[in-house]
Amino acid sequence: MSIQMFEKPLGMRDDFPYIAKKKAELRSKGTAIMERAGYDLLQTPTLEYYETIGKISAIPDNALFKLLDSQGETLVLRPDMTSPIARVAASKLLKEKMPIRLGYYSNVFRAQKREGGRPAEFEQMGVELIGDDSLYADAEVIILASTILKELDVESGRVVIGHTQLLQLILQQFGLDDGQIDAVRGELVSKNSVGFEELAEMLLEGSETQEAFKRLMATSTLKDWKPYIDFNDEQQAALYEEMQKLEQIIERNGLTEAVTYDLSFISHMTYYTGLVFEFYGAGSGFPLGNGGRYDGLMQQFGMQVGATGFGLRVDRLLEAAGPFREKEAHTLILFDEGSEERAHDEAEELRAQGARVTLQYAPAVRALEEFSSLFSEVRKMGGASNG
Repeated sequence: MSIQMFEKPLGMRDDFPYIAKKKAELRSKGTAIMERAGYDLLQTPTLEYYETIGKISAIPDNALFKLLDSQGETLVLRPDMTSPIARVAASKLLKEKMPIRLGYYSNVFRAQKREGGRPAEFEQMGVELIGDDSLYADAEVIILASTILKELDVESGRVVIGHTQLLQLILQQFGLDDGQIDAVRGELVSKNSVGFEELAEMLLEGSETQEAFKRLMATSTLKDWKPYIDFNDEQQAALYEEMQKLEQIIERNGLTEAVTYDLSFISHMTYYTGLVFEFYGAGSGFPLGNGGRYDGLMQQFGMQVGATGFGLRVDRLLEAAGPFREKEAHTLILFDEGSEERAHDEAEELRAQGARVTLQYAPAVRALEEFSSLFSEVRKMGGASNG
């Protein structure tokens, strides 16, 4: 297949000026909210070793962009931000203080199939709270993400919350083995209700618990979870009690109406080991972001510490965010050879006052007609007078 002159690699996009400007404003707003909440911004390399980040990231191997360095080591373009930040935290930052709060705004890369139609490069904005295994850390990041959505004027912003560990225990209670649980998880990750019901009928054929099992996908409140909890099991009882505390914190922060507690919700990111959550908003048909607790990932870096965080997809936030600021005043100063110095001085004076000013060499009168429609104010300077 021949590559056309203006063709881009599969899944790559050009950001034209209007979109680039909206992204810059969104970045400014989002990172300012993170910093106000005590998070320090961090940037990690675009390239990481496949043996570390590539294998740990939980992104399928066929979705990784791989290349070889001059020493023959396999590298990957970072497929997510959580794994690289966990690496940095474990290697250095956690030795200096604990817990640590880190924020980011970075590009990530995931190879796409030709028929997929999804971006292979996109920006993520999010935070990681590492070194705190308490419920309050999970609550903090959920509230912070919700605050970002609110301040970006995302309409109907909502959060779906689940619990990976609790769901695993409940699935075991239904008598499923590890292979069967993996099959069920696959249907839940893809949110395939039809496939889930068919699997339930096959796995629990003739069982009295089949209907209860099917209703897992219909849970929306913590009360809906209660019939599935074995309160004689200390671990399940403790996890459910934590969820009740989380519900109280959510309510205290005015987010009750925006939260759904879905016991069947799990993430495709396999390193999440506890609480998991996903964010939605009007204007986008896809989740705006997701997050959760990933204590197990930190263990792979040799650290027995708690960690939680979230990532928001910037391209989807652009679809859901409210209107950005109106087009700002933009002055165009046209000059010829005789007025260049005067035009430059005036431009600098206006820029010092905060104005946006473009200088354009245009001795011919026709240039005024070509440029004037693009600017809110046009000034034409001749060699002898200011027109």
